Amino acid sequence: MQHQVEEPLNAEQHPKREVARAILGLVDLMARLRSEDGCPWDRAQDAATLKPYVIEEAHEVADAIDRGGVGELRDELGDLLFQIVFQARLLEERGEGDLGDVARGITAKMVRRHPHVFAATGPLDTPDQVADRWEQLKEKERSETGRSLLDGLPVSLPALTAASRMGEKASSVGFAWPSVRAVREKLDEELAELDRVIGSGDPARLEDELGDVLFVLANLGRILGAHPEEALRAANRKFRARFGYIETRLNDRGSSPSQSTLAEMEGLWAEAKRLGL
Repeated sequence: MQHQVEEPLNAEQHPKREVARAILGLVDLMARLRSEDGCPWDRAQDAATLKPYVIEEAHEVADAIDRGGVGELRDELGDLLFQIVFQARLLEERGEGDLGDVARGITAKMVRRHPHVFAATGPLDTPDQVADRWEQLKEKERSETGRSLLDGLPVSLPALTAASRMGEKASSVGFAWPSVRAVREKLDEELAELDRVIGSGDPARLEDELGDVLFVLANLGRILGAHPEEALRAANRKFRARFGYIETRLNDRGSSPSQSTLAEMEGLWAEAKRLGL
């Protein structure tokens, strides 16, 4: 059944009415895809089978933001929105809510966590003040429900991001390194422990010590104001560009990396670096 939307009453309301019309159209589309005469693939899905697509689409949104293409970002946001509407439809079919409940729930949460905007608690002037108030409100909610400080972090987060976010949450209640110097000393300590097991031939110990190094590095990035996941993404992009340069130059010479010496490739790497790649 099609949702009926009233015609806009005036020009000011028109954009919001058009947004509502578009969202309702997507909801109707999703209902049709899941109907008996809909799409066999869509009908076969459940929340678990769709989980990889939710994660993939979120990453594609992040990539589109990095590339800065407005049209591409709009398309990727649409793909992510489709996954949200799909999951909401599954909730509705199970009798556990619908897209309206999802929207009302997040709206209520955001109003609750922005008392400086929606309640008479006094204005906040800086992003840091807002972040502090946000954590205070979340702490109050956690104490009322008995949840851990770290419960809100999904296990599917990229590991570097999760390490940084855990450090950030712990530091919000005072469990933190006192200075950058203290983190660097901890990093040196963990690297020394890694050095001691490198020759052991014990994969489990090596993985354990390497994990400790990466955890400290992630939190060093957080403390320095350099998001570790973004820093590593940038390093990956840089490596991709420079190695691509090596491949291109070698191909121009009728050669390839596997046919070249390390010294040749390092020379081209330095050349790519000089070119700003």
